[in-house]
Amino acid sequence: MSLETDLLLDRRHLKRRLLLWRGLAVLAIVAAVLGTIHASRDGEIVGRDYVARLTVSGVILDNRKLTERLAALAKNDQAKALLVMIDSPGGSMGGGETLYRVLLAVAEKKPVIAVMRGTAASAGYMIAMPAARIFARESTITGSIGVRMDTTEFSGLMRTLGIRAESFVSGPLKDQPSMTHPVSPEGRLVLQGLIDDLYDQFVEIVARGRKMDQAAVRRLADGRAYTGRQALVLGLIDAIGDEIDARAWLVAHRDIPNDLPTRDLAAPGLADRFLDRGGESLFGGIWKALFSQGVMLDGAWAIWQSAKN
Repeated sequence: MSLETDLLLDRRHLKRRLLLWRGLAVLAIVAAVLGTIHASRDGEIVGRDYVARLTVSGVILDNRKLTERLAALAKNDQAKALLVMIDSPGGSMGGGETLYRVLLAVAEKKPVIAVMRGTAASAGYMIAMPAARIFARESTITGSIGVRMDTTEFSGLMRTLGIRAESFVSGPLKDQPSMTHPVSPEGRLVLQGLIDDLYDQFVEIVARGRKMDQAAVRRLADGRAYTGRQALVLGLIDAIGDEIDARAWLVAHRDIPNDLPTRDLAAPGLADRFLDRGGESLFGGIWKALFSQGVMLDGAWAIWQSAKN
């Protein structure tokens, strides 16, 4: 075998070894990146201190994954504060209460600051109540403190189509409300009692969070929405401002340096919310609202709807 042939074979062998080591290096980098992403999603970021940021947008529903991430964040000493960025018209009472309570647990360990964006109404306002400081834009739509429950009944259409429905129930209120017959006077009284009690719970949360008398909250809580500028005058928020103002407040009042990095707490994405992952799904919530034969906690909604809806 010639010297030239030997050199060619050696070069090919060396190239294979280089490709092997390069491939292993790429795999190691990918594994490290994925590990960091996984750690950050669980609220356990390795490294220097930071300020966590949670963005809550769209309809608020019960979500186990988000609850677990916030619970982990409360125990993470590297997270010195939590910014809750809210752009939500509200959601289910169950979803709002769950998020409110886990944020309250975080607030017992570290400062929680709420920053309202375009809309932070109804349950979107409720989840701001654990915050030590609430900022909003002058044009933010907020407030809308109240509860609603919708039911649909098709008895008139069924009579037209010649369809007859029968229910066998254990008591006269078991099928209230129903899609197949109107709500009875007794059922209406019971359902209104549920709404009234949920409304009382909402008022108590606001009164406790804003350090207001419940009677004063009730005067504001007739379901109407307020602009950020109106909410400031009424005591429903603390200041007009944004994330920059929130960080400045943390420097001035909690001695949290402004040069700490801000890290996003990964909230469940649209796929998680639409499919049945980690709690009530968006699809499940819509289905329940439209077709549920019974009344569950998440059948009551704390959500703001503009006049165009």
